[in-house]
Amino acid sequence: MRGRTTVPRQFNSFVAVGDSFTEGMVDPRGDGTFRGWADRVAEVLAAQNPDFRYANLAVRGRLFKDIVNQQVPAAISMRPELISFVAGGNDALRPGFDLPKISRRLDWVVGRLSDTGATVLLLTAADVTFLLPARRVIEERAEAYNDVIRQTAARHGAVLADLWRDRGFVDRRMWGSDRLHLSPAGHRRAAGRVLAALGIPVDDALVADLPPATARPWLRARSEDLRWAGRYFAPWVRRRLTGRSSGDGITAKRPTLDRMTAASTEDLDGGATTQR
Repeated sequence: MRGRTTVPRQFNSFVAVGDSFTEGMVDPRGDGTFRGWADRVAEVLAAQNPDFRYANLAVRGRLFKDIVNQQVPAAISMRPELISFVAGGNDALRPGFDLPKISRRLDWVVGRLSDTGATVLLLTAADVTFLLPARRVIEERAEAYNDVIRQTAARHGAVLADLWRDRGFVDRRMWGSDRLHLSPAGHRRAAGRVLAALGIPVDDALVADLPPATARPWLRARSEDLRWAGRYFAPWVRRRLTGRSSGDGITAKRPTLDRMTAASTEDLDGGATTQR
């Protein structure tokens, strides 16, 4: 078995690799950039270590092969102590999703990352299928791929944050208005699950369940469905038909391994969550 099985409570460096989930959509900062679970985890690690450095290479819309070919070599060259790898979500939403092929590639890349001596962090997808059309197909793919991720983590001694088994994500307020990316509340919860998986003490507020939501009248719910279809689903379909990506022209927000500023306690735990 390769990779570390004992996780240190302090890291000197962290590189996050992936797609929009790791980039941080839709968890905006005041300056218009995205924060997300990886930045939130990095902020906690920076609070423990003034010399901590962080890079986030993730770019929205990237497919598994693009992440492996473009981001993994760059991450390895930085020689961080912690590397997160999350990829395949965009592939799973496309026709012709080849799970055996993705599984083989995942096993190879996690082995390659583990061979560097870094602690490798994997995450399963949180369950958003209750908000999406073609739920049965997407749910079957997600469950199958999440099983592959679990098996791969066990085989290589990687750290696993299993978001799929956290039913707290099956709440509309954990997801943004696009019904595909985590809301700020969702990213906070994901960060809490990652920190716990890394063996780092977690404030209960990060992973606490939200209070009961107010009921949504049927007419309002259908109206929201129509707005979502026009604003988000239709453009997604057009991009698939034209071969375009939401990440066209987008570059990594933190492409180099630099010092990370620790967030205040209010930043780590705060952020109002509206009921929708």
